[in-house]
Amino acid sequence: MESASQDINLNSPNKGLLADAMTDVPVDNAARGAAPEGLSVAEEEELRAELAKVEEEIGTLRQVLAAKERHCGELKRKLGLTPLDGLKQNLSKSWHDVQVSNAYVKTSEKLGEWNDKVTQSDLYLSASSTLEDWNEKLTQSEAYKKTQETLSQAGQKTSAALSNVGSVISRKLGDMRAHSISHSLSGYSIRHSISMPAMRNSATFKSFEDRVGTIKTSIRANGLSDM
Repeated sequence: MESASQDINLNSPNKGLLADAMTDVPVDNAARGAAPEGLSVAEEEELRAELAKVEEEIGTLRQVLAAKERHCGELKRKLGLTPLDGLKQNLSKSWHDVQVSNAYVKTSEKLGEWNDKVTQSDLYLSASSTLEDWNEKLTQSEAYKKTQETLSQAGQKTSAALSNVGSVISRKLGDMRAHSISHSLSGYSIRHSISMPAMRNSATFKSFEDRVGTIKTSIRANGLSDM
């Protein structure tokens, strides 16, 4: 890629090569047609030479601009700037240019003047006063007060209803918990009362009772013999 030092400048001996190539093409005087009215041949030649020089400078400037744009793009790429960043910057600059432009400043001043005139006009002041009177009359009217009272009562009733619902739900949950505990205790009592006779009739319990009876009999027999 060409570096900035290789940019074409207006003092370069190679400037306007394309324009020179175009101007070197011979032009037939017959093809040119008649000289414009009021111009001599010398004046026409002078103007054409000046035109060729201007076109040459335009071609050179275009080449310089293209080289500068390439160099600018390379610098942006190295800095990590994206096209979106460039777009944002251009939009910001454009908006700033608009804000400082004479047309924008004059328009803002005009709008400010119109606003002052409107807000200070008799029609605007009368309309504002009328609206304030209507608002005051509305807020002081019986219908407005009744509506406010109705809304306030409705809000209080709604709060009370929600509070009652919460109390009922809490009471129901408490009853369900107490019933569950009572049911568990009654089930345990029934199982206990049912299991005791079954345990007494079991072989293990009877064997234990026989042993206890034998021990009692032995103790009694030994006591009688000692006497």
